[in-house]
Amino acid sequence: MSKHAIPTTTSAASAPTPPTDSGTPAPARTPVATLPTRHWLSAGWVMTASGWSANQFSALLGSYRSELGLTAAGTTALFGIYVLGLIPGLLLGGPLADRRGRRPVVFLALGTSALATCLLMIGPAASAFLWPGRFLTGIGAGALLTAGSVWVKELSSPPYGTAPNPGVAARRSGLFLSAGFATGGLAASLIAQWAPHPMVTAYLPHLFLSALAALCAARAPESSPAHPGTASSAPAPVARREQRASAAEFRRLVAPVAPWVFIAPTVAFATLPGLVDADLKGWQTVYAGVITAVTPGAGILVAPLARSLAARHRLATGAIGLAAVALGLLIAAFAAAQAQPVVALIASMVLGAGYGLCVAYGLTEVAALAPSHRLARLTSYFWTLAYLGFLAPYVITLCTGVFSPPTVLIGAAVLAVFTLVAIAYRGTRRARAH
Repeated sequence: MSKHAIPTTTSAASAPTPPTDSGTPAPARTPVATLPTRHWLSAGWVMTASGWSANQFSALLGSYRSELGLTAAGTTALFGIYVLGLIPGLLLGGPLADRRGRRPVVFLALGTSALATCLLMIGPAASAFLWPGRFLTGIGAGALLTAGSVWVKELSSPPYGTAPNPGVAARRSGLFLSAGFATGGLAASLIAQWAPHPMVTAYLPHLFLSALAALCAARAPESSPAHPGTASSAPAPVARREQRASAAEFRRLVAPVAPWVFIAPTVAFATLPGLVDADLKGWQTVYAGVITAVTPGAGILVAPLARSLAARHRLATGAIGLAAVALGLLIAAFAAAQAQPVVALIASMVLGAGYGLCVAYGLTEVAALAPSHRLARLTSYFWTLAYLGFLAPYVITLCTGVFSPPTVLIGAAVLAVFTLVAIAYRGTRRARAH
């Protein structure tokens, strides 16, 4: 039994009682059960650091436009190049974490993320450093997401933790990530509004958080299977059939939902502020920071709803999440048409709720579908598809050359509804087949 498992207590009736020197039995000693160390809490900070690194830049987009003279297309491209680094970080980090373990990949990614932040701090003096800074931010965040989320999930489950089921364990990493998204953007915007040298000092909290996350994670054990190649006890042909079935389920029910995980929040904090903040002279940065906090904050608040929906029906969390995304996009279209910052905040809350439900659905499904020796790999596929949503602001910018922003947002809402109908239909067919 692992040293982290809860020890099994032995009753006085079954345990032998040693005699005393006088020959009479000594009083039985009642064993004390020890609670397992919550290693998942220690490892969870790396997910918060990942979310913080991704979102701290978002709140500074207005500052980069006004202070460095970057165009809207340039800042949007900087926002999008993060994804170009993120995808190799995800696709390489997952398989590497399955082969080499969760810990080494997490610490390497955490160091890469901190280096990227240092490059962004040089950006005001030499804007060329912004591009590799954003690219390395994506690589670090991608590897942290795959190795870190699997690490938190495994440390939440027996023998390391006491999570009641794999779904609860998988959703914990999403909560840590959302906390980083919510606080990173808000902190950066407040610093940028009132602190000196904002495009330098706004990045200091992330360096502190990265160091704190490394210290906490150093206390958590490795959790990957000791022999990943033999993790399945089923015969090889059976194992291959199971893998093909899992891959098919992933393509049918998870992959269509994944991009909406980050389409929702990136539209909220990268597209909406620029469409509604014309009358907020001098407060645009703070307003953007509030949106970057409100959006993932709403995702955290819907966690109890996600648990309840998952208990009712397998697809319920994803379906309601997509419905929330569609509704949020419609409200965002109205806010853009009327240039209403307050309505845009409401849209951000709804989009954030959709984000929270969709990410909970995706992580729960991946945990249910993947065997332990392929969990990081399948998780990397999920996050790769999810982070394609970070390209949404750039696509919207391109489309607004032909259509008005409200029209583009309404079109995105229609696509979300189509996705909802598709997974509902596929889920119904699967239920009938079984």
